[in-house]
Amino acid sequence: MARRRRISHPGIAQHLIQRGNNRQVCFANEADMVTYGQWLRDYSAKYGVAIHAWVFMTNHVHILATPEGADSIALMMQALGRQYVRYFNARYHRTGTLWEGRYRSCLVDSDAYLLQCQRYIEMNPVRAAMVCSPREYRWSSYHTNAHGKASQLVTPHALYQQLGKTPEDRQLAYRALFVEQLAVELIETISQATLSGLALGNDRFKSQIESLTGQSVQSGKTGRPAKQPKATGADERFILL
Repeated sequence: MARRRRISHPGIAQHLIQRGNNRQVCFANEADMVTYGQWLRDYSAKYGVAIHAWVFMTNHVHILATPEGADSIALMMQALGRQYVRYFNARYHRTGTLWEGRYRSCLVDSDAYLLQCQRYIEMNPVRAAMVCSPREYRWSSYHTNAHGKASQLVTPHALYQQLGKTPEDRQLAYRALFVEQLAVELIETISQATLSGLALGNDRFKSQIESLTGQSVQSGKTGRPAKQPKATGADERFILL
């Protein structure tokens, strides 16, 4: 079966997952995470990608980002992936692939799912039973979004900015989102959409994406839908990521 063509559109957020090959370790220590984070910061700036949320796990990463151009995220991930593999192989005297093929991604309906997706990403260490609270895990954007830690990587999404009039108000409102656990059904929905390259949103959002791209983004549908007119207009030593 041919793999689904990845979809990207300027101004529409995406959830990205990059995994180690066969779930092997891709971050052996904190220095590796710092290095990866520095390059993520650099390449996101170079290719015009706004990073809203991220988490670095031992064998994979999650990123929520909005691209300026249709190929912005692809260029960022290709450059980042290649640079980091060269670094990792040289550091640990190994050869060969590190990543599990190409990264996975899905378009995110901001109104319905963007903040839910941020919670999904930043709660990953809790679901993995590594910590009891996202605040206990150092390697995520939670410290910036929920507590105002300075960051050269995170760009707040417009929906995050609407949580309050001041940074303190926004952080308080954001922390309140984490009082309850994400529903199992929502976790499955986000995971399945990302791994399958589908759109994360309601039927209206999916139909709009299909009109924009000419490609199906819904499960159970194959091939390209009929073309429609395109829409117009759209630790303190830790590096500040």
